[in-house]
Amino acid sequence: MFSGTFSIWHWLILLLIVVAVFGTKKLRNAGSDLGSAVKNFKTAMREGEAEATKPADAIEGEAKPVPSQPAGAPRNDKV
Repeated sequence: MFSGTFSIWHWLILLLIVVAVFGTKKLRNAGSDLGSAVKNFKTAMREGEAEATKPADAIEGEAKPVPSQPAGAPRNDKV
């Protein structure tokens, strides 16, 4: 069931020590924080995939490239 030389009793004793040291409230809060972090990560990944599949014209707020002039070309700033 578990790899290594540890039996189920070793794992239960270790769990009991961890609960005794940290307390159930801190462990519950840590589990809740970890769960919300994973949820936020998954949401961000879905949003990133959705943005990656959008066509270039549909992306809002993105500046269109300005054609640049060759280095030696005269500028036409007169109106």
